[in-house]
Amino acid sequence: MDLNQKVIFSDTVFGQEVDGEMVLLDMNSENYFGLDEVGTAIWQVMQEKKLLRDVHADLLEQYEVEPEMLERDLLDFAEKLAESGLVSFGAVSR
Repeated sequence: MDLNQKVIFSDTVFGQEVDGEMVLLDMNSENYFGLDEVGTAIWQVMQEKKLLRDVHADLLEQYEVEPEMLERDLLDFAEKLAESGLVSFGAVSR
């Protein structure tokens, strides 16, 4: 996985923000997932931007962090979302 991936959200996942944190429900597995404040911010930017490189650029503007560290953390977070079945990733069509 790299920043040249498109985020594809599962149609069976529903989210609700509660007190600054996101609670996600996967209707297929009936599992709930909780995202902390930073995870919530990433999730929201992913929904808006769709491309991981655009998510990365947006988050660089929001947080004081080294670009390489943010890329590593973003890709780790994205992989965990995919492993949980909340999102998948596809190649960007040119």
